Amino acid sequence: MKYPKVSIIILNWNGLEDTVECLESLKKITYPNYEVIIVDNGSTGDDVRILREQYGDYVHIIANDRNYGFAGGCNIGIRYALDKGTDYALLLNNDVIVDREFLSKLVEAAERDHTIGIVGSKVYYYHHPNRIQFAGVEMIWLLGHLEEYGEAEDVGQFDDIAERDFVYATSFLIKKAVIDKISLMDTYFFFYFEELEYCTRAKRAGFKVIYVPQSRVWHKAGASRARLPQFPEIQRLVEDKGGSGRPYKYYYRLLCAHFPPVLVVLPFILYFTYVGDLLFFLWRGDWQTIKRGIGKRLKYSLRVSNRPHIRR
Repeated sequence: MKYPKVSIIILNWNGLEDTVECLESLKKITYPNYEVIIVDNGSTGDDVRILREQYGDYVHIIANDRNYGFAGGCNIGIRYALDKGTDYALLLNNDVIVDREFLSKLVEAAERDHTIGIVGSKVYYYHHPNRIQFAGVEMIWLLGHLEEYGEAEDVGQFDDIAERDFVYATSFLIKKAVIDKISLMDTYFFFYFEELEYCTRAKRAGFKVIYVPQSRVWHKAGASRARLPQFPEIQRLVEDKGGSGRPYKYYYRLLCAHFPPVLVVLPFILYFTYVGDLLFFLWRGDWQTIKRGIGKRLKYSLRVSNRPHIRR
């Protein structure tokens, strides 16, 4: 069997304990041809020194002088991987642990079809191991609504490989052919919407985005976001592009990048005001949700339907 080279790229930002647990789970995986690249995104402590001492040649560490955001940090790791002749770049959150077969299943799915460009895992909650957090997302552009699969106990309802509009970068395998064709991630997206923007570009370039349930990881949801109050300058960068609890500047840029100007205004208004979410639930006939009240629905929509707010 052919084993393409995979470069696993992990961002670390003052998350040493999580990163160590992630690396320990990676050391048990069955896939034989991979390397681990740690991009330290300007941690303020001894994370780099400790990781070098503890893991030696198992990891290659790139120590950034500051926090370049998720997209910027990943791009630095991807460039290094490409220089070393990788076939795939796997973006993996540092606050996950992985199943032994997770990478084998991702590569196996990606290798089935040359048009498959991006592949994502089934993501469970770390503290609730049988509860699905993510199983891919469909984007209803007109309404500004992200219809996320998951947020439920796993009873086999998301056990089929399926094409999605995007998968989260919690565990996000990119084929080199995609990078060659559409380049790297857009660094404007500092903390939200990076994978949505990248998957949208990939799909427009003719690649498929696939969710693979046989690849499993467990995620400590919101670990990076929980550290933001300790670093006010980074928190300001993140919050500057959000409004009314939503990253509206990111969404506006995303629309402008991929749609004619005449088609941008309505989806943006529906996204910003949450009216698009309400219309979606009306269309679906989700009366129980609507009965709970619009105000309560909007808070729930922030927490669930727009998962980029809490995933890191």
